[in-house]
Formats: sequence, C-alpha cells, structure tokens
Amino acid sequence: MRNKQSKKGIIFDMDNTLLRSHINFQAMKQEIVSYLTEKDMLPKSFCMQEHTTSTVIQFAKERGLSEHMFYEVMGIAARHELAGMEGAGLEPFVQPLLETLMGRYVLVIVTNNAYAAAQHVLELTEIAGYFDRVIGREQMEAMKPSPSGYLAAKKHFPHIQDREWISIGDSWIDGMASMEAGIPFISYGGEEEWMEKKGVKVVAHIDNILDLLDYL
Repeated sequence: MRNKQSKKGIIFDMDNTLLRSHINFQAMKQEIVSYLTEKDMLPKSFCMQEHTTSTVIQFAKERGLSEHMFYEVMGIAARHELAGMEGAGLEPFVQPLLETLMGRYVLVIVTNNAYAAAQHVLELTEIAGYFDRVIGREQMEAMKPSPSGYLAAKKHFPHIQDREWISIGDSWIDGMASMEAGIPFISYGGEEEWMEKKGVKVVAHIDNILDLLDYL
C-alpha cells in the first residue's frame, strides 16, 4: 500500500500534464536560440539540446539580455504558444480527476506560458473553473526551473504548509522548481532519465494521471 499523506493543495503544470496542446516547443526554442545567437547573447557553440526555452532565456539574461530583446523573445514564445493551442485537448482522464479533486483541495496551475494564453486555452477546454489560481510567466520573477511560480502559489495560500502541497508535471523543469520550493513532486509521463540527470527527486513516476489520487 502506498504511503498516503494529508494534502491540501495541488500544483499542476499545464502543457502535456493537463493539456495535450500542439505547441512545437522545439521550433520555439530553435527560433529563440537563433535570435539570441544573432544578437550575440549566446555563444556560437551553445548546446541547445541541454536546455529548455526557459533555461535558454535565463542563460541570455545572465549575459546581459536587454529589456527590448527580452520583449522580442517573449513575442516569439507567445506566437508559438497561441498557434499551438489551437485545437488543444485534455490529457486522458483529466476531466474526471478534476471533478474528483474540486472542492477538496486547492488547485493551482503554474505554467511558463503567458497568463492570457493559458487562461484562453483553459476556457476553450472548459476546465478553467476548476482552478483556484493560475500563475503564468508574468506572475513569476523567473520561469521554471526557477521556483518563483511555486513560491507565489505558497504565498497566496499561506494556510497550506509545505508538506501539505504536492505538485505534478511532465518535465524536469517542473520537478526542479517544485523541489526548490520545498514541494514534493510527481513526474507524469516521460523524462525519467532527465529527472535523474538533473538531480530531481520525485515522489513517484506515473503514466495515468488518475494515479495522482494514490498520493493525496
């Protein structure tokens, strides 16, 4: 029998955890890397495969990315996000999961997507009403793998202690952000190898999102 703990709050990643969107993350990252390389914000030898879009941007910030260039990069990301959200659907069993959880737990989304784009697709897929809070990149000091979004969630619901939260996501950046915020993390879907490579400690790896119920 799995060791259940009393939880009060659940933080979800959005893309490929709740939603099956069509965002081409590889194309987004490639265009942003090309732009930043052209602006001498990335070295010609930059290894794109080792990074996500958010860590590419953070790397450039540490090299002096200007406000104007950051705005341009966010515009590239927003264009890919909006295009990819057309026709987005839910991951399997998300609807029954949320119906089970609503009213019993505080439900929060932390996503690197723009807030407006996230809210739009949540409304399109008819799950916006299940969530107590949606935290997009504008509500963070830095995107995942920074813990900023998770810390914002904790600050908004101060009655929930660290051990009473749990989070779930498909990427190592979700796990790293959650771990650094002191919140136990469940890995959904793939990336087990990347989780280990990046030093992310997980409560469990699950492939069926309904299995989250076993850890609440």
